[in-house]
Amino acid sequence: MKKILVFGITDNPGGIESVIMNYYRKIDRKNIQFDFLCNTQKVAYSDEIEKLGGKIYRITARSVNRKKFYSELDEFFKNHSSEYEAIWVNICSLANIDYLKYAKKYGIKKRIVHCHNSQNMDSKLRNVLHVINRLSIDKYATDFWTCNADSNNWFYGKKVVKNNKIVEINNAIDVKKYEYNEKTRNRVRKENGWDDKIVLGNVGRLHFQKNQIFALDIFSEFKKLHENAIFVLVGDGEDKEMLVQKTKELGIEDSVFFYGLRSDVPELLNGFDILLFPSLFEGLSLVLVESQCAKLLVMTSNTVSPDTKMSDYIYFLDLNDPASKWASFMDDKYKKFNRSKVTNQISELGYNIDTEAKKLEELLKG
Repeated sequence: MKKILVFGITDNPGGIESVIMNYYRKIDRKNIQFDFLCNTQKVAYSDEIEKLGGKIYRITARSVNRKKFYSELDEFFKNHSSEYEAIWVNICSLANIDYLKYAKKYGIKKRIVHCHNSQNMDSKLRNVLHVINRLSIDKYATDFWTCNADSNNWFYGKKVVKNNKIVEINNAIDVKKYEYNEKTRNRVRKENGWDDKIVLGNVGRLHFQKNQIFALDIFSEFKKLHENAIFVLVGDGEDKEMLVQKTKELGIEDSVFFYGLRSDVPELLNGFDILLFPSLFEGLSLVLVESQCAKLLVMTSNTVSPDTKMSDYIYFLDLNDPASKWASFMDDKYKKFNRSKVTNQISELGYNIDTEAKKLEELLKG
């Protein structure tokens, strides 16, 4: 059995974590097993990881204690590197490539770096570190993976893009888990008191990248057209207090609900009517794939890659347009929307985890 060391699981069950776990659940674990190196004490999906046979190793984060981080990182690789055929590093920027450096130092031959974003979502300092590390990433990584080709130039730089084969790994999902189900919809809406509501939803970290501040402006305008509209935000993050305050300023606090981190996202998507997702930038958003699988009417920004289009009911709007224009467009499409007639191309476009997990296995073996 080949063992793969995986980095990318944090304490927050977000997009990267979901992508990793989707693949982990579906790979043939008799042939390939994942262990996880994490820099948070709380680890998302930890119970499930251990149930599936994976080990979790925790070290101190570099941002918490730099000296301790390097000491523990060195100790880990010194003691465990011989156990692994490969390391798979899942990151949103190259601000920290120490995991790859130490993997090389201690002899892990296959060193995969996997891009999951298309722009800097962190501080200016981390962006500087990203640009610096981009110059030397090909010295430490042997394999270059990406969520979407549109992200490659920013993440890897032109030299790596030109000189290396970059493999696109689709953010695949369990189609059966997310597909639309009328009975599930009716149950969820009844349980949440949504029977007579138009439910707009947003799923993601409460963070400037996801642009929920603008989503609230859009909802406020849509609320003027539909008094029975409500807005449900699923996720947590550093912007929560600001967003709560924004609802009060707009006078919509009684119609906006912060659901926090949830394990029942597939069911909630069935209960929503519209996904409102005006993100500033994305690699390739997992929730957009999931929402189209659930046959939702989707309103997103034109900063999102067109590769995300997997149904005829996802619309890409301009972030420079006012919230009132978004609301008016959404109102027009909602009035004409018939969920029972929606079809999608999730599987045909390569986003069905049942087939994509087999491809990942071959790449890891290779």
